[in-house]
Amino acid sequence: MKTPTARQRTQATPQATKSVRCAIYTRKSTEEGLDQAFNSLDAQREAAEAYIASQKHEGWTCVPDRYDDGGFSGGSMDRPALRRLLADVEAGRVDAVVVYKVDRLSRSLLDFSRIIGALDQQGVTFVSVTQQFNTTTSMGRLTLNILLSFAQFERETIAERTRDKMSAARRKGKWIGGSPLLGYDLDPNGGRLLVNEAEAVHVRGVFGLYLETESVLETARELNRRGWTAKRWVTRADRERGGKPFTKGTLFALLTNATYTGQVDFRGTVYPGEHAGIVDAAVWERVQRLLRRNGRAGGQAARNKHGALLSGLLRCGPCDSGMTHTYSQKGERRYRYYVCGHARQHGWETCPTKSIPAGEIERFVVDRIRAIGTDPVLTAEVLAKVRSETRARMDVLVRERVGLELKLFRWAAEIKDLVGSLPRPNGKQSVATARLVELQDMTAQAEARLAEIPPAENTDEGSEKDLVAALRRFDPIWETLSPREQARIVHLLVEQVAYDGEKETVAITFRPTGIKALAEKGIA
Repeated sequence: MKTPTARQRTQATPQATKSVRCAIYTRKSTEEGLDQAFNSLDAQREAAEAYIASQKHEGWTCVPDRYDDGGFSGGSMDRPALRRLLADVEAGRVDAVVVYKVDRLSRSLLDFSRIIGALDQQGVTFVSVTQQFNTTTSMGRLTLNILLSFAQFERETIAERTRDKMSAARRKGKWIGGSPLLGYDLDPNGGRLLVNEAEAVHVRGVFGLYLETESVLETARELNRRGWTAKRWVTRADRERGGKPFTKGTLFALLTNATYTGQVDFRGTVYPGEHAGIVDAAVWERVQRLLRRNGRAGGQAARNKHGALLSGLLRCGPCDSGMTHTYSQKGERRYRYYVCGHARQHGWETCPTKSIPAGEIERFVVDRIRAIGTDPVLTAEVLAKVRSETRARMDVLVRERVGLELKLFRWAAEIKDLVGSLPRPNGKQSVATARLVELQDMTAQAEARLAEIPPAENTDEGSEKDLVAALRRFDPIWETLSPREQARIVHLLVEQVAYDGEKETVAITFRPTGIKALAEKGIA
């Protein structure tokens, strides 16, 4: 009997086919049609499943988990199913990622490079059902980059056309969509807003209430106390949306929405709208002036209606606790105080300071500010501190600038070497790709920070003369300022006031940068 040869033994022993676990990723940019029995995501998945079935002889099997992103743009990686997919790839649960087309995974070259780098690091294959290419070869990578370039170009072109169409519609005063506004309903025929008279009464009430309180926060509290809510509406899918209590953010958005005057605000330019206005133009302008005066927070200055100059600045020295402004009233007279927060919470016996009359401590601080401009010795001390802190700050910034420029130089050289090594099929493409993406990110961040670093400042005699002049202007102008303007100036100049009631001492920490800002901006 003849002994079988090695070749015959090899042919007689079947090779075990390695199992390839395939994850199917699907995506659709909009939610339109997703409620249908068979939608775009199902069609993509069906095509991918058919492809995987055709590779059954290679051991390909479909994992049971679904990775479907319905209503998510391909221009961003902030997609829940994509995050789950990449997490499973990193955990070693996936051997191949299958998509219907490349642009379903991403329409951004940089994002796609990140994704492919993550797949390469785990040895995971990427397959596009309708576009055949092999990413292990330089030609395959070139083909992939060409496809991605056209996908990104298509996305950006669609976005530009959409923006142009919306811009033209805005300039004509048309409603171009978005969440419904309180006080208006959408015309069933589309394209414009119709006044909801019942809600319009509430909208006018909101504007009137803000003019009374001069505070966004206080207005929101009162509206919520009354039970008034934001716009409530029902979607086409018969789902109820909105109807939430007011917050500072939602109320500020309502108060600054030019739609309520019958106009359309597009990129800072206001155009006449096709819809009717709800709020009188004069009321609207009063509200906008008040909002600008109070700032984005919409009322912190208004809440300081008792003229507490040191609110947020004064601290109890022994307790190292903030001192809050309060008052008591006897008849028609009101007595203002600053009270130690620690004493209020833990008892008066725990604090040697307890409280101090507000007028007394405020006058002392203002007098010290006046003295900066009239006392040559104190002025010299302040100017010396300004110079010292300016030099220290610029030294830090110069060191940071030099460090960033050195890093950018090294990274540019490394990027050049990596780009030159990419075409070689030497098994290092995955590491090189990941490092290239990392370097591009770090370079972009460093360049952005470099642009933020200001040029070196001069602390020459001319700038010091400006500081002295600004400090000397303080005294004659101070009494002409409103309480709100006075509080703004004090907070600009003073960093902290520490009061020790036991020793009866006051320590004022000035802001050298604030004094410099005073010279640049003035105090009026």
